[in-house]
Amino acid sequence: MSNTNIFNDFYQVPDLKFDINKLKLDLSKVLKNSKYQTLGITNFHAIPMNKIPGDDSSTQGHNVRGVYWTKPDETGKEVERDQPIDESKYTEIVKDFKNTYFEEVYNTLRKKFKLGRVRLLLKEPRSTLSWHKDPEPRLHVPIITNPGCKMVIEDVAKHMPADGKVWITNNTRYHNFFNGGEQNRIHIVACMLEDRFN
Repeated sequence: MSNTNIFNDFYQVPDLKFDINKLKLDLSKVLKNSKYQTLGITNFHAIPMNKIPGDDSSTQGHNVRGVYWTKPDETGKEVERDQPIDESKYTEIVKDFKNTYFEEVYNTLRKKFKLGRVRLLLKEPRSTLSWHKDPEPRLHVPIITNPGCKMVIEDVAKHMPADGKVWITNNTRYHNFFNGGEQNRIHIVACMLEDRFN
């Protein structure tokens, strides 16, 4: 694999950085009002940060998880899981995030990028996701992480530190994420509606 692929699959956005201390402080406020949803995936949870205006069901069930493809067994045959979502309809911040630093982060990101669903994603300690691919790239702002947290895209593993910087990952390729530490890993993760990898 060439260095070009590594750059394309993990891209740190230049000249964009948020206050990690403010994010951590307001994370504790948000968690008092919101509960993580389990998504039906072991050790993986989400809190939606935005929704379809006037549609509270857009923050529940398959609308939080969304469609993805995986190769679940020894045959290597690709299968589709869940249902496609119209990401472009997710334009309203959820009330629990209003008047927090998350709202400022959300508004800044929306000015710079065309985004769909934005979620707080939590990966429990000593756990991993399935080997899968998504319909679009993802934007990450790590909030809580540890050196044992790595995202793997194809054959390249990368740790994204919680330093306020913003990353774009090429989730249209096969990937997973593992948390090898002993604390929860929490990122803001947004679905990107523009492909910066082609």
